[in-house]
Amino acid sequence: MLNKELLEQKLGKSIQEAGEKEIYFMLLELVKEMAKERERAQSEQKGKKIYYVSAEFLIGKLLSNNLINLGIYDEVKDILSSNGKSLAAIEEIEPEPSLGNGGLGSLAACFLDSMATLGLNGDGIGLNYHLGLFKQEFEKNLQKETPNPWMEPQSWLNRTEVVYPVSFGNLKVNARMYDIDVTGYENHTNKLHLFDLDSVDEDLVQDGISFDKTDIEKNLTLFLYPDDSDEEGRQLRIYQQYFMVSSGAQLILDESVKRGSNLHDLSDYAVIQINDTHPTMIIPELIRLLMERGIAMDEAIAIVSKTCAYTNHTILAEALEKWPIAYLNKVVPQLVPIIEVLDDKVRRKFDDEKVVIIDRNDTVHMAHLDIHYGFSVNGVASLHTDILKKTELHPFYELYPEKFNNKTNGITFRRWLLHCNPRLTALLDETIGRGYRKDAMELTKLLAYQDDPEFLKKLLDVKMENKKELCAYLKETQNLTLNPDSIFDTQIKRLHEYKRQQMNALFVIHKYLEIKAGKKPETPITVIFGAKAAPAYVIAKDIIHLILCLQELVNADPEVSPYLKVVMVENYNVTKAEKLIPATDLSEQISLASKEASGTGNMKFMLNGAVTLGTEDGANVEIHELVGDDNIFIFGASSEEVIAHYEKSDYVSRNFYEKDPDIKEAVDFITSKELLAIGQEENLTRLQKELLNKDWFMTLLDFKE
Repeated sequence: MLNKELLEQKLGKSIQEAGEKEIYFMLLELVKEMAKERERAQSEQKGKKIYYVSAEFLIGKLLSNNLINLGIYDEVKDILSSNGKSLAAIEEIEPEPSLGNGGLGSLAACFLDSMATLGLNGDGIGLNYHLGLFKQEFEKNLQKETPNPWMEPQSWLNRTEVVYPVSFGNLKVNARMYDIDVTGYENHTNKLHLFDLDSVDEDLVQDGISFDKTDIEKNLTLFLYPDDSDEEGRQLRIYQQYFMVSSGAQLILDESVKRGSNLHDLSDYAVIQINDTHPTMIIPELIRLLMERGIAMDEAIAIVSKTCAYTNHTILAEALEKWPIAYLNKVVPQLVPIIEVLDDKVRRKFDDEKVVIIDRNDTVHMAHLDIHYGFSVNGVASLHTDILKKTELHPFYELYPEKFNNKTNGITFRRWLLHCNPRLTALLDETIGRGYRKDAMELTKLLAYQDDPEFLKKLLDVKMENKKELCAYLKETQNLTLNPDSIFDTQIKRLHEYKRQQMNALFVIHKYLEIKAGKKPETPITVIFGAKAAPAYVIAKDIIHLILCLQELVNADPEVSPYLKVVMVENYNVTKAEKLIPATDLSEQISLASKEASGTGNMKFMLNGAVTLGTEDGANVEIHELVGDDNIFIFGASSEEVIAHYEKSDYVSRNFYEKDPDIKEAVDFITSKELLAIGQEENLTRLQKELLNKDWFMTLLDFKE
């Protein structure tokens, strides 16, 4: 029984006397103890086990999520509150695990939570990044990358004694496994297994996030996605990926044998989900390990092909990894002969050069390896899967129609409603009961209240309180003053041109110029951005620079700021998202149609009562089908139109610029005297030229829509 006495016993003092950090560490240990009690005994682990292998797990802070899943959140909150302590304040102490970046990692985290909640025997496999992606700071209206250390001596990470040897071309290392408990909502505890090197040295990082990329023993798990703008960086990515899959493959085989497998029947004991192409090398590595254990190559290939499945997250060529065979020969020479055999088998069966694994330029296509030697290929939204079948992966669909299927991304209710929006949770509980916490379809009971003025008022009151809370937070953390009575118009996601933050910035310019000309909106608007740009992605960093310059210009203008504000949230992460999403009125989902695989932010916003403004892209399509025309704002060219533009190469951004005075005015303003007085000429000019001379993701196509 959880009570004040138990908590004080664990603290060794009264709650009132204890500091917030002491209470946090006490709750951390309590959660670990309770999570351990829910682990499956070996005897219970029957049938297949799922291994979800991913370079990213964007799990967010764990304390409250675990308290909710263990069913003790309300009790803990009440006990602390009655003793003068705030659980929300204690949550702020917890560092956010820096193990992911965008939707890929968010999906992986939600999958782990859902597997545990459903009682499925399934673990995650990834890497233990010491400094994460990076911490984003703003300096002179530019993004500055700094290390993001998050590990503490007492943390969610549990060091294990599981160690596996991993061999590279010229180096042998030992991979140590660390575990994080994944608690299911009212169900079992699973694990996230993260591999690391004991020799990694955080002091290797010198200026910003630069470090010696050749010192593998010291740098291997320093950063998620190290800068790959040079050859050493690209090779480091291969080192990382192989380290992850070799350790993971050894773990999978060991666990399967313990559970009764003779390895010939591995597919009866394990299923491996390859999340994007980063873990692809697990296919040849498993084949190699099975051969080491006495299984003939052809049989090993057949076993692995029945065990592995592949999730495709993008149609963007840049994200479908391809590695020069010379790199693989240097880093993982033991895999190259196996990959060559796998390629030869494909060539003997099919004549189409578009489906080979090793192309004429001696480049290995990782996605091709996944498709040929996995039993399933899934897209992550119905539109995305259709595009894969019809365009990007069409030759493969012709070969293996039975392998292709759709699994539209989902999100974890507990984190994205119960945890981040307790006010709305309480209102839903009292209105429709608690069944929705496990079954989303229970939310349809709310339709009975769509014309109920009392309920609608309560709903609006919840939104207003959340907005006021966000205002206080941004005032405290970034000294930004927001108007809670304004419309909070939010775009928070990874910074990429196809997601079109630059189009939103042009909208801000257009609105600014309208207000300066005397056309004032009836309701004030606060446009909120949150995004990190990859360190080597120059144009993405230029877009951040433009937004920050607009923030400074607009917010300081006494004519404009009562009607329009711009906010760029620094170091956007899960923790910030949990504060922004419940407070948002309008959700910006404005990617170029056909380019966003799914999006999960669109779902999180809708769950929290924001209205979607978006293109017919990714999961927006299915949301539109579900909510109807009256409950979503859809604009812009269709995916078919966009694909046709690419095929014909007939989109010319300068034509839109020259024909439309509003577009010309907005684009010209990027290098206006007003913005040049605030920003860097090099960055603003480069972005403007990109929009006028290239605009690969068709910003200007949909601007007037």
